[in-house]
Amino acid sequence: MAFTETDKSNNSAEYAAASAAIGSSVAENKADLLKLSHQIHDNPELSFEERETTALIQKFLRDRGFNVEAGVYGIPTSFKAVAGSGDFHVTICVEYDALPGIGHACGHNIISTMSIGAGLALKPLVDELGITLTLLGTPAEEHGAGKAIMLEHGGWEDATISLMCHPDPGDDDIMCEKTTTRAVDRVNVTYTGRAAHADAFPWMGVNAAAATVVAQVSIGLLRQTLDAQVHLNTYVAEAGDATNIIPGTSEMRAEVRADSEEVLEDARTRMLACFEAGAVATGCSWEYEQAEPRYRELKQNPVLAALWDTAIASTGRTVSPTRGMHGASTDMGNVTQVVPAIHPAISVLGSTNSPHNAAFAQDAASPAGDQACLDGAVAIARTVLGAASGTAREDFLTAQAARPRGATMVPAVQK
Repeated sequence: MAFTETDKSNNSAEYAAASAAIGSSVAENKADLLKLSHQIHDNPELSFEERETTALIQKFLRDRGFNVEAGVYGIPTSFKAVAGSGDFHVTICVEYDALPGIGHACGHNIISTMSIGAGLALKPLVDELGITLTLLGTPAEEHGAGKAIMLEHGGWEDATISLMCHPDPGDDDIMCEKTTTRAVDRVNVTYTGRAAHADAFPWMGVNAAAATVVAQVSIGLLRQTLDAQVHLNTYVAEAGDATNIIPGTSEMRAEVRADSEEVLEDARTRMLACFEAGAVATGCSWEYEQAEPRYRELKQNPVLAALWDTAIASTGRTVSPTRGMHGASTDMGNVTQVVPAIHPAISVLGSTNSPHNAAFAQDAASPAGDQACLDGAVAIARTVLGAASGTAREDFLTAQAARPRGATMVPAVQK
């Protein structure tokens, strides 16, 4: 089987054969893929600490013929695994970090297995499709925005398209365009006052803990006047050690989320004014720093989204015409802002548990979670097949050619 320039059509016999081969490959690799998923699930590692997991995945891919390079694009626990040398560059993201205390309660073992299964299915087709296939290990999605760091270091500079998929609960699946996420910005705030004996010399103290109280009250009052889409969340990380000491320092953690960066930026400015109010009211000094790169909102590519909807339905799943998913944030949003990309959801069928809950961690290693691994792998690979064929291929290549060099290398932290 070989695709000629005139046969790269999703109506051709070659296309149908390639689609069938993808399904067969995932079925043939089922045992290995599910074993890998459960190994990742049983050894959860936090953001930037995924050493054993990334080593496990790299060996898995190297043993299956991928050219694997560790520690790429600014993060030691990242990797890239490459096959093929075509002009159409496909970057499939592999996530594998876990959550503190509750392990893979966001199902990143499913995410990584779907992407790897898709890579195994596409690898025999890279020459026929004329693609360079990259499985890109992207650490620190939960906290740290690993993809933002990797973008700055050129991780998607050569990508024509990029994609991945995320598990969620549900009894059916969601159209890709109805899966949306929000921008989020996180800051660390420090107040500096002056410690003093709380009973003998209280007038000599400048209470940094009081500054956190003023800030929180101000933020609570601010919420009423913000757009309904905006969520402000804070907690006090440090505010004293003993009742008989007026605290000289305190620290707060804060985040602001919104559907768009424009709305987020305005809310962030107003939230920071509340922190300043705490300093003014108490006589403390204050400073803040960016806690991690900003997560940007998803921008689903409509062509890839339509291809995904067809591909996921081809596995026998039911795609709801009305159900949607909105909320949460992902650093894949940063990628979708600069490269044609998608980040759809796939349901762990029958699950009624919220991600970021210990019960969903159990679902991620259940038979339904295993099936999501397999169906998602087929759907990702068939989406790539559709994108690399017919008129979509030329449109994506034209868009890539028009993209200025360095356009994807967005600074992880905006000044």
